[in-house]
Amino acid sequence: MNRASRLFDELYVRNLFRQEILPKYSDFVDVGKIAIKPYKKLIWETTYHVVIEYKTVFITREKKKRQLSIICSAHSNEPRLNFYEGMQFLWNKGFGNGYYSIPRPLFYSEYFNGLFYRAAKGNNLYTYIKTNDRQEIESIIPKAAVWFAKLHRLPAADVKNFNAKNSRIATVLPGLEHILLRVQHDYPNLHNIFSELYKVINNNEKYFFNSTDKRWLIHGDAHPENIIRMSRRKIAVIDFSDLCIADFARDLGCFIQQLGYMSNRKIGDRDYIKKIQQLFLDSYFKASKYSLDDNLQFRIDNYYNWTTMRTATHFLIKDGPEPERALPLIKEVADRLKINFSF
Repeated sequence: MNRASRLFDELYVRNLFRQEILPKYSDFVDVGKIAIKPYKKLIWETTYHVVIEYKTVFITREKKKRQLSIICSAHSNEPRLNFYEGMQFLWNKGFGNGYYSIPRPLFYSEYFNGLFYRAAKGNNLYTYIKTNDRQEIESIIPKAAVWFAKLHRLPAADVKNFNAKNSRIATVLPGLEHILLRVQHDYPNLHNIFSELYKVINNNEKYFFNSTDKRWLIHGDAHPENIIRMSRRKIAVIDFSDLCIADFARDLGCFIQQLGYMSNRKIGDRDYIKKIQQLFLDSYFKASKYSLDDNLQFRIDNYYNWTTMRTATHFLIKDGPEPERALPLIKEVADRLKINFSF
């Protein structure tokens, strides 16, 4: 039996939580009923990739019941320890306190190669984009900006690089070399433009890193689905699998590109999209110690272009590819970089 099957056995999970979670909560004395909800359940003969929510009832010393949602993310072949260590680092740096938060990391299981954490309950920013709830959008975005500013202010000199491969455009999974080989094989007519665009974007990043020793701790996957509105005043940022040491401009460029792309599909008001993108940047620079100069704007634009290309790449090489959605994105980047491309 594949070991991941045990993660769907309520009795097994209850005993695991008794051992690993009860010691972390002084008011809890036992674990009651657990409702198991898989978000991803890919289990093969010996390998697996699962994401599971456990709606868990904990029994308090006063014999009351309290339900918490515990998330497990486990993968047989991909690292999850770095994910857990990154969350634990941020939690210890105060990201579990106040209005700019993260989910609480609980424990890491070597046996499952998986981490367990307490969910941040609420709706993500994309939920409000889909319903065109502009009041909530404009409430959440400045808080997200403050969260990223808080992250980027952390001294990075002595911080572990939790995901070194993710620190550079060339090696972010699945890796630039792999992407170009896939495009060459599946879309030979796009290989030249893909190679040219990625070369410019990658060289721009290399130039900056060769010009300075400065580095920052970044989230690495900044987009609206990773911003959770927990209450009127509180947000949390989730998904730290890409946490790494890199250029903080990447989080800014990635976020405003994804904010614009998702909003364009669901709202379609270009003037409003520009307004909320600017709201994010204005709020970020107000909260951070940085100011926007030509160098930083160039880096933000470069990561904006890279994120657009990543989105196009996703549509080209995913299961059930949608090249018709990729082509306008490639053209968009080519136009910004003044490289001729027509389709």
